Amino acid sequence: MTITTADLVELQLPAGIDRAQATTILAQRLAASGRVTDQEGFLADVRAREEQMATGLDGGIGIPHARSAHVAQASVAFGRSADGVDFGAEDGPATLIFLIAAPDGAGAEHMKILGSLARKLIHAEFKDGLRGAPDAAAAATIINDAVAV
Repeated sequence: MTITTADLVELQLPAGIDRAQATTILAQRLAASGRVTDQEGFLADVRAREEQMATGLDGGIGIPHARSAHVAQASVAFGRSADGVDFGAEDGPATLIFLIAAPDGAGAEHMKILGSLARKLIHAEFKDGLRGAPDAAAAATIINDAVAV
């Protein structure tokens, strides 16, 4: 099973959007692919998780995530923003955004995705590869190669 595909990647998130809008754009891709069965229900779960603690990481990273009954398959939707989106990191907005969707009851799988992604994000070559990915397929390949499920 692949964690992401080119159709789950948005390399040009619109300028001036907030975290809710960025998450919605990525959730739309998950819903269109059938990996999320109820987009609004999933987004409510993501918002509830965001209210517990900001999901921005230093270095321009946003990792909104949720376990949800509305997720059919563990997945990562990826967005790139030239302007950045505020996910609450102390050092500023996120230019690389990973929306992690995991089915309810898949806590171990969710933590495995989150953990392997976090381990890769400390490496400049991983982030630089995503910032420079020429197309959605290339970005999906970089993520799939990095994130073990």
